[in-house]
Amino acid sequence: MYLTRKSLSRRALLRGAGYALALPLLESMVPAQTPISKTAASPRPRLACIEMVHGTAGSTLDGTNKHYWSPQKTGADFEFTESLKPLEAFRDYLTIISHTDLNPATAHSAAEEGADHFRSSAVYLTAAHPKQTEGSDILAGISIDQIYAQKFGQDTPLPSIQLCIENVDATGACAYGYACVYADTISWSSPTTPLPMTIDPRMAFERLFGDGAKPAERLARRQLERSILDGITSDVARLKKDLSPSDRARLGTYLDNVREVERRIQRIEKYNVSGEARSLPAAPVGVPDSYEEHVRLMFDLQVLAFTTDMTRISAFKMSRDVSQRVFPESGVKVPFHSASHHGESPSKIADFAKINRYHVSLLPYFLDKLRNTPDGDGNLLDHSLVLYGSPMGDSHVHNHKRVPILLFGHANGQLKGNLHVREKDGTPMANALLTILHKLGVDRPAIGDSTGLVEV
Repeated sequence: MYLTRKSLSRRALLRGAGYALALPLLESMVPAQTPISKTAASPRPRLACIEMVHGTAGSTLDGTNKHYWSPQKTGADFEFTESLKPLEAFRDYLTIISHTDLNPATAHSAAEEGADHFRSSAVYLTAAHPKQTEGSDILAGISIDQIYAQKFGQDTPLPSIQLCIENVDATGACAYGYACVYADTISWSSPTTPLPMTIDPRMAFERLFGDGAKPAERLARRQLERSILDGITSDVARLKKDLSPSDRARLGTYLDNVREVERRIQRIEKYNVSGEARSLPAAPVGVPDSYEEHVRLMFDLQVLAFTTDMTRISAFKMSRDVSQRVFPESGVKVPFHSASHHGESPSKIADFAKINRYHVSLLPYFLDKLRNTPDGDGNLLDHSLVLYGSPMGDSHVHNHKRVPILLFGHANGQLKGNLHVREKDGTPMANALLTILHKLGVDRPAIGDSTGLVEV
């Protein structure tokens, strides 16, 4: 255990057999009247990039006219549309950017026609047109999460994390001459280096808290249903003696959150190996059948990572293109991809809007956790920038016009929130990506096909 001084290091760890538990920011880590106290009060912003595939009903002509997604009003007095109503409690943290296009995701030749599903994700955070290839000579661009990680993520234990809910075999060819890796990740550390995304909550948990344990040791602990906290009980008790009441409360809440996430993963694994029928028999043992539980676990892991500054950057793929998953909670029983091909029928577009609303309704769980987690002179949502969007617009015709973009958080005062900005038709979505980088302190002249910044 690296806890020998009353003034604790920001990188202090509680070590057990095969794992290392990072700590949240405590008052005892930031003595008053020291340079570190100013840094701790306003820490480097966190960046969470979330992708939802298949566009939105609000990107269709009918959906635009009916304002399924983008509000009719701009500025601070915007109304919450049907798809965005679940976000009303976060108005002061919400920035909506509408009517931007992601042109690099469109076909650049006749041979690329029809392949939008298989290149869109590679364009989402890069604004770079992917090379059409089924071989190893893949080529796209650097994604904004990795641009930020390369500049401001190298002093954290993990420069970034990549998570997903569904994936495909990234080693093969998908369709229309594109390698599957283009559709399997949104995070690229270089134009030729896509980063794999973790679908298994257990693997993500072990990456955050594992520290050299052998697979057999981790398996034995899971089989005994032991917690990573079991081996540090006495160390935690000793640490608490030297902490203020507020620090003890914060540490207790954090440890409870770690244990609660771990217990949920254990329950999922126990059920999945019990022999009971699974809805997702091919999924890893740590993946729940419930889509919503899977999403919430991944959100919880991101919050834990941001709380401890294990990493400041996450990329999260909430679905995959051509997914036929059904979301009964939305009130629509049509599979996701089929529903996105609505034939421009107003009634089917309205049903697709219900699916969009359901996906948006999952975000407050994450946002609320961020808002309720103290961080420096505010909370994690004050010190974060969360991007939620899609690289596709009207999915029925596979276009990339009027793509949906939502920003959450204040990014250390760089975003004021409570704002809807409607750009001129044809404005590149890359302008929003470039704006995000500038708000995070990355002074980059351009990305992809950007032509300037969005005034937010």
